[in-house]
Amino acid sequence: MTAFRPRIYVALDFADPQAAQSLVAQLDPRECGVKVGKELFTRTGAEWVRALVGQGFSVFLDLKFHDIPHTVAQACQAAADLGVRIVNVHASGGRAMLAAARRAVPVAPDAPALIAVTVLTSMDQAALAEVGIARPLPEHVAALAQLAADEGLDGVVCSAWEAARMRSVFAQTDPWIVTPGIRPEGSAVDDQARIMTPREALLAGASELVIGRPITRADDPAAAVRAILSSIPT
Repeated sequence: MTAFRPRIYVALDFADPQAAQSLVAQLDPRECGVKVGKELFTRTGAEWVRALVGQGFSVFLDLKFHDIPHTVAQACQAAADLGVRIVNVHASGGRAMLAAARRAVPVAPDAPALIAVTVLTSMDQAALAEVGIARPLPEHVAALAQLAADEGLDGVVCSAWEAARMRSVFAQTDPWIVTPGIRPEGSAVDDQARIMTPREALLAGASELVIGRPITRADDPAAAVRAILSSIPT
């Protein structure tokens, strides 16, 4: 696993593995990492992730594990064996599951960061109520983040608008606050509602930025990455 900790992870949200590979071929692993989610992983499998790692990319394996503790621990260990840089689990899996994941991915220089998803951005207060959660959404997010921090996880996936609060939850000197919903100045908003620019997000407390369409749909994806890097604090 590379020790490089990039600020930007390019979201490879493609249905076609060839399109994803074409995009990756235009990126420089010294400038950015890549995020592989469920759809692409299901189509390409572990060997493609291993190949990305072999090309020098920091890989965020965005599979959001959520199952009984033993199963999640085994899945996290399998992900770590691929050499990925970030693995995530659902904090709503509970304390025992989070503790099992932490045991499977011990804190070490060559281990991936283990981070938690609190509440999916697709869920609102009404959606929480439908699954029996009555407390206000911000309180629920904070409580799940605290649970993850208590079990020694390295950080969270969250909106940049929640980054400052999440950073205060984690005691680490440099927690992993990974934020999607990032749009460079002048980019199309697309289907995102609560967005920040890369600079705003980092100043708000984010540590890693997940960026998709402003890079993947750019005429020159590598140039788009460099333009974002030039716009953010060093």
